[in-house]
Amino acid sequence: MAMECDPVTGLCLLPGAEAPSGDAAARDQMQVYYVGDPMCSWCWGMSPVIDALARHCEDEAMGFRLVMGGLRAGGGDPWNDGFRDFLRQEWTHIAARTGQPFGFRLLERPAFTYDTEPACRAVVTARELFGEAPDANRRELAFFAAVQRKFYVEGEDPKEPGFYHEICTATGIEPAIFGARFASPESQAATRQDFRLARQLGVRGFPTVMLQIPAGLHELAVGYASFAALRERIRQLSRV
Repeated sequence: MAMECDPVTGLCLLPGAEAPSGDAAARDQMQVYYVGDPMCSWCWGMSPVIDALARHCEDEAMGFRLVMGGLRAGGGDPWNDGFRDFLRQEWTHIAARTGQPFGFRLLERPAFTYDTEPACRAVVTARELFGEAPDANRRELAFFAAVQRKFYVEGEDPKEPGFYHEICTATGIEPAIFGARFASPESQAATRQDFRLARQLGVRGFPTVMLQIPAGLHELAVGYASFAALRERIRQLSRV
């Protein structure tokens, strides 16, 4: 099934996704869920917004959780002129709207499989290695953004073994330890668990930002949104 991205709402849809049927079970702590994918173009466009949101959550003593969505886990789009033209047009539009940089080296490759599972698994693996460190959330988000930049700006392939070496070093992970964990069945299973959580939350596309409050789960944004809009929406819901 072809990738679907809406240039108006800034939303990349999951194949066969439907609108959420209802809120998840209420939790006690206020927590923001950011559901995205390192190879979702609108997620890269929204990266500075998410960074500001995560810092806001930290300042307000709110939980923040990054969830990998699996936009195109396993691939699914043929690497042909039509798909490359779609990506070029989409990336040009997002760059103009958000100011985020995009390179087009990737589109010059004669062959490429747009499988987002390895990139998602890399973020989940990094999360596991960061563990319960006080700055674990911030480092995980930095790892996520670095994967996005290396893919979208530098045009490198997240499925290639050397892709993560510099990213690991920059975020304080031993590359050899990362490599072994990344290839493990445990990391593959943990990544599938993130994908399941995204669907349990009722997510139908990326980026999606949600807020869990005792009264239930609420969408803050489905598609691209500014930090000011997200902050105002949190303020309103915190009064519920």
